[in-house]
Amino acid sequence: MNYCSECGARVSTRIPEGDHLPRFICDQCNTIHYQNPKIVAGCIPTWNNKILFCKRAIEPRRGLWTLPAGFMENEETTAEAAARETQEEANAIIENITLYSVFSLPHISQVYMMYRGQLKDGIASPGEESLEVALLDEDAIPWDRLAFPVVEKTLRLFLEDRRQDQYRVHNVTILKHSTGFEFEELP
Repeated sequence: MNYCSECGARVSTRIPEGDHLPRFICDQCNTIHYQNPKIVAGCIPTWNNKILFCKRAIEPRRGLWTLPAGFMENEETTAEAAARETQEEANAIIENITLYSVFSLPHISQVYMMYRGQLKDGIASPGEESLEVALLDEDAIPWDRLAFPVVEKTLRLFLEDRRQDQYRVHNVTILKHSTGFEFEELP
């Protein structure tokens, strides 16, 4: 950030009084501009024991498979964001939406809120951000072609919970290391 969105003057990075982190602060009007994590909302849409996947038509990770998810918009709830993303990416309507997992990704300053939901009518087709969509059984999941670690972990947790017929909300932190990712789940 170079300029203040309030007055247009230059900003500098410094720690405001009473704070402990560097912030962008306007050199003229002293407005503090906070940079906070982005919230991503997504869904595990199911239909007759199958899971709806989208093949990404956009970067990053174009051509790889994912669950419908995206950045939350202003003035919507996380559940509304998950439903909207499912409709945008897969032209699918979901119902019976339930919070399933919360993932903290501090290395990219994002929080993922993943929901479980049922397809209203089993109908889906690619939206603008998807090359194709597919309803897949567990044994057809393209594990080696999933777009993001959070998608893989979400699916593994979901499939285990489904086998036990006992769903709970998972709280997971994904830590990035030079050798890969580490998943820490709180009880």
